[in-house]
Amino acid sequence: MTGKLGLRDLSVEGKKVFVRVDYNVPLKDGRVGDDRRIRASLGTIRYLLERSARIILASHLGRPKGRPDPKYSLKPVAGVLADLLGVPVAFSEDCLGAPAEQAASQLASGGVLLLENLRFHPEEEKNDDAFSARLASLADLYVNDAFGSAHRAHASTVGICRHVRQAAAGFLMEGEVNMLSRLLENPARPYLVLLGGAKVSDKIPLAENLLGRVDGFLIGGAMAYTFLKVQGIPVGASLVEAEQMETAADLLRAGARQGVKVLLPEDHVVLPAGTDDPARARTTAGAAIADGDRGVDIGPRTLRSFRAFLSGAKTVLWNGPAGWFEKPPFDRGSRGLAEEIASSPAFSVAGGGDTAAAVSAFGLDQRFSHVSTGGGAALEYLSGLPLPGLAALTDK
Repeated sequence: MTGKLGLRDLSVEGKKVFVRVDYNVPLKDGRVGDDRRIRASLGTIRYLLERSARIILASHLGRPKGRPDPKYSLKPVAGVLADLLGVPVAFSEDCLGAPAEQAASQLASGGVLLLENLRFHPEEEKNDDAFSARLASLADLYVNDAFGSAHRAHASTVGICRHVRQAAAGFLMEGEVNMLSRLLENPARPYLVLLGGAKVSDKIPLAENLLGRVDGFLIGGAMAYTFLKVQGIPVGASLVEAEQMETAADLLRAGARQGVKVLLPEDHVVLPAGTDDPARARTTAGAAIADGDRGVDIGPRTLRSFRAFLSGAKTVLWNGPAGWFEKPPFDRGSRGLAEEIASSPAFSVAGGGDTAAAVSAFGLDQRFSHVSTGGGAALEYLSGLPLPGLAALTDK
């Protein structure tokens, strides 16, 4: 973040500050199901409150397809935010136009306003310049604290920066970039990367960018079956990305050339295809999976092997669960790995939405060095791709 303005570089006293936050939270029956992303924004908001700024918060929520949809209203978030801050939070029924302009003009110093879902307007995702200018007209300064949306070139993350005097990173954005940068710039060795989740295609750019920096990869989750199949090991009815098999083979060859160890599952927990009944689960004798079975978790031998490898690490990145963590008992692999990483003195980062959800579900999020709030953004940043929302901020 050394080249971009940060929140502390702004003179915010009494100013109207447009803060792009990430309140893309789960809603059920009009109630917030998980407030972690709201809590993550509190540092920036409290800093502005302490300096009597007039705070205008904006976010997207879900995929309302460019039109108002009560199912995706941010109104429930305003109540949760007010409770967390201990101050009233006004709500505007639209993110621009008369409702937003009037609400913004009525903000007193130290006041907080939350705008309605940005994606109720198709211009948001199109990065429409006129729409960007209208958002910018609500405030004097701009702060982007939505790291989870920094990989999207939208009106509220990129376009608005062309129409404000200064655009700076909030504390959450700064913290994310600084922590993730430690995984790219002189990380302590041994440096191990645990990759899981469903798709090889999602992780290949990350693995390729880290290949010259790490000492080993541990590959679990559904993506492991593509790597096993490349080696001629039967994987039954497990998910395989046929179009990624050659890429997976290339990665294994590149790892071998560079002396990077790659661990794959030695056994699996499997279910017959078409059933989710845990009573029908069994553990394979080895890495092969029989026809008609599909893998749902790493097996106990793999867990022991992975834990032993992780125990000596000084830097660990985990992106993607090792199995079907949402459905016990198929969370045992992910839970065991999370416990190993959490008990380690290594600098440890959990990146990606499912990984963060798993670590939180296991009650271990406070024992990781960092749990990223940005799934796609963290993946792209660590893959070496530029983040439009970061690049658009004002240079120092």
